[in-house]
Amino acid sequence: MAAEAALSLGSNVGDSLAALRRAVQLISERIGAVTSKSGVYETAPWGMADQPNFLNVCVIAATDLTPLGLLDTAKAIERETGRVERARWGPREIDIDIIFYDDLVLNDQRLKIPHPLMEMRGFVMIPLLEIAPGWKHPAYGWTVAEFVRGMDADGVVAARLE
Repeated sequence: MAAEAALSLGSNVGDSLAALRRAVQLISERIGAVTSKSGVYETAPWGMADQPNFLNVCVIAATDLTPLGLLDTAKAIERETGRVERARWGPREIDIDIIFYDDLVLNDQRLKIPHPLMEMRGFVMIPLLEIAPGWKHPAYGWTVAEFVRGMDADGVVAARLE
């Protein structure tokens, strides 16, 4: 039976909208059917402020991949979509993060699920609210909607590009 995985995608280098579209296409081909996709949001950078704004989107995919298989496939999609490794939280052609995988809690040296600090990142939570408001964090017990209710969403703007 397929797992439900939420992925957060972001881009702020090159043709960001084209990179997001290509990554979503590759996710549907290699990870599993995309069952939900948020709109595109323009967001202020997080962690390293001196860089262009990001375009962000969240998707939910039904996947038969294991969590680590999902991570490896997401990293391969990043490379194929043109990602160049730079400074942590720096500019990027594409970034794909695993936000959740069903109700799994995983603390592996390569992968932490749910994604650490997701509840502090408007660029993750606002698009996720659009497609999975009732998903409940397995460790905290809060839904996405409950997290967003108390969140500062400054710098997160629906881009209306699609």
